[in-house]
Amino acid sequence: MKAAGPLKVWMVCGEESGDQLGAGLAAALKQRLGSDGVSFGGVGGERLAHEGLQSLFPLSDIAVMGFIAPIMRLPTLIRRVYQTVKAIVAAQPDVLVIIDSPDFTHAVAKRVRKRLPTLPIVDYVSPSVWAWRPGRARKMAAYVDHLLALLPFEPEAHRQLGGPPCTYVGHRLIEKLPLLRGERKIGHPLASPPALLVLPGSRRSEISRLLTVFGETLGQLHDRGLRFDLVLPAVRHLEDEIRQGVAAWKTPPRIVLGEEAKLQTFQQADAALAASGTVTLELALAGVPMVVAYRVSNIESAILRRLITAPSAVLANLILGRNAIPEFIQQDCTVENLSAALAPLLSETPERREQIAALTDVEARMLTGDETPSERAARIVIDMAGQGRG
Repeated sequence: MKAAGPLKVWMVCGEESGDQLGAGLAAALKQRLGSDGVSFGGVGGERLAHEGLQSLFPLSDIAVMGFIAPIMRLPTLIRRVYQTVKAIVAAQPDVLVIIDSPDFTHAVAKRVRKRLPTLPIVDYVSPSVWAWRPGRARKMAAYVDHLLALLPFEPEAHRQLGGPPCTYVGHRLIEKLPLLRGERKIGHPLASPPALLVLPGSRRSEISRLLTVFGETLGQLHDRGLRFDLVLPAVRHLEDEIRQGVAAWKTPPRIVLGEEAKLQTFQQADAALAASGTVTLELALAGVPMVVAYRVSNIESAILRRLITAPSAVLANLILGRNAIPEFIQQDCTVENLSAALAPLLSETPERREQIAALTDVEARMLTGDETPSERAARIVIDMAGQGRG
């Protein structure tokens, strides 16, 4: 049995999103145990540093994405894995929490399990085993003692796939619900003209593949006599490209920049045309009916067709267990398909009412009761740490 004292929680994340989750967890742990009742160590970024975690090395050393970048940084990544493992073994914490970034964090967890077989290991954020490489779930059970899921269908997915014990703690977007929706309720009356959001993505590759087809879709709706107040939230580093790309649109969009401005447009939107991604879950929780589209390169498409097993690329559809939100991927992402699906959302139609009902169901399935996702996660981490101390 370990000596009493502050609970020693080590966290290891690999990128900015994990740093955000870890900081929320750290704050919730301090709220439950008191600032003197818990101490932190591990790998994190600025937000975790603010909560008291002194990172072993800069997060930028391991925060790499894509296929080529990790290969180029492989020697550094390997060195940082072993440095992290060595530090954890030396520190003898009460619990280890790995957060997302499985290529790095799971490499650490596997090696820690061999060196410290009784140390409880908690994984915060499930890899997408329900979408591709389902065999990872069973393998994780050998070195993860409990999994904290962000999506409500993930515990059942891991149960079916033989994964580790899994609890739905909630997505951090639940904590942003007031910012996403403001004072409005789902199913608010349409504005005249309706406010239509266009969200072509936050990456240059997404913009290059979607901006033209989005513009042509909106132009076709304009030609059919439909009118709308068009707003396009943009990331600052792509502002110039986006402004050039929309210059010839028949209905010029109002371009807004920054996260705060984007959230304000969500609070006012009546419908959206969006690239597939986390933004579609933001829209769903904001109660904004949408049409979703995505295009990748032909090579990426061929690879993904072989790997992806999920029935939808839209998280809200996966949460519902049915494709209530129209999505058009790759060759189906055409002006005709997009305009046919988007037009009914711009007036009071059965299609609009059906999607609003589905979005209400998404919220009901994602809510976490009296606890925030961070508070739920903290409670489970404390329970797991207690098992290690016992």
